[in-house]
Amino acid sequence: MGTSLVVRSQIKNYAKVDDKHLSISEDFYEALNKKVEKLIEEASKRAKLNNRNTLMGRDA
Repeated sequence: MGTSLVVRSQIKNYAKVDDKHLSISEDFYEALNKKVEKLIEEASKRAKLNNRNTLMGRDA
């Protein structure tokens, strides 16, 4: 895996059901990182199409 865009410790803190923390497999982090990469790529294209150099919530 290349550069990670997700913070593993924060995912571990957030991943719980009924206040019980869940285990997280390595492939989950990889899949989530790929989704984040794709989201940023698509948002960047949208911003560029709108003649902006700033990503905004509406680009997500």
